[in-house]
Amino acid sequence: MGNKRVVIALGGNALGKDIEEQKIAVSKTAKVIVDLVIQGLDIVITHGNGPQIGMIQDAMDNLVVRYHIYKQVPLPSSIAMSQGYIGIDLQNAIKYELYSRGIDKKVSTILSQVEVDKDDPAFHHPTKPIGRFMTKEEAEQNEAHGIPCMEDAGRGYRIVVASPMPKRICELLTIKTLLNAGHIVIACGGGGMPVVNENGRLVGVNAVVDKDNVSCLLAQNLDAEQLVILTAVEHAALNFGKENQVWLSDISIEDAKRYVAEGHFAPGSMLPKVEASIRFAESKPGRRSLITLLDKASDGLAGKTGTVIQG
Repeated sequence: MGNKRVVIALGGNALGKDIEEQKIAVSKTAKVIVDLVIQGLDIVITHGNGPQIGMIQDAMDNLVVRYHIYKQVPLPSSIAMSQGYIGIDLQNAIKYELYSRGIDKKVSTILSQVEVDKDDPAFHHPTKPIGRFMTKEEAEQNEAHGIPCMEDAGRGYRIVVASPMPKRICELLTIKTLLNAGHIVIACGGGGMPVVNENGRLVGVNAVVDKDNVSCLLAQNLDAEQLVILTAVEHAALNFGKENQVWLSDISIEDAKRYVAEGHFAPGSMLPKVEASIRFAESKPGRRSLITLLDKASDGLAGKTGTVIQG
């Protein structure tokens, strides 16, 4: 293996909330990615799709209500749609940034399926927030119609679906082949399209795989040296949002586990990022996880900022 391999998980702030915002956001994101390419890193990019999947699913639901000739579009199909349009915008923005700097490097987007266990207990306890933020009243109306909702880290209420753990990335060999050929690869968008294996046939299931969990699995499978989770804050924190808030810098795996057990990180927000970071850091000696802002990615990789978890 030549250059250092890094898996970069992009949060929603790297993508925007709608198509117009996305065009602007991915242009900025592309500059950060190409800055890292110049440093000699081999990069695989994953990304979330919370607002986008909500937008697509709402549109598809409204289509069925308005035109009875159409049937309900399942969530996995909407996830695949989000992978396609987010991926192509991100891919084209990175390609243009490379072109602008005179760098000859390929960029590829892979629509990715992620196998989960049909007996995963997560299917009985939906926890993954998706879609737009709602008021408490809107959430209560949804609950009355059997649609589970939850409050999401003080930002409002959102619909929640099951979030099973990823077991296998179905397109892993394709991702490896493109990475080995020198491509920047965009994969496992929105956590990947969740599927179960029914005697060799992959069947989509109504769930969302957490993108940080699948990024951890992907980084392990690619034998990456670093997992970088880019989010809306420069550091993870203890007592986030409280008077006694403490930003975290370099922490050990053991300390990170203790902070998780003490309940410092919000479920559906920072908690999965820290848990995924721990799993990657402890999966092999020398592996390192970084949580920081998009704009601080380069400084974070240089050890100047962010929350770093390592053995």
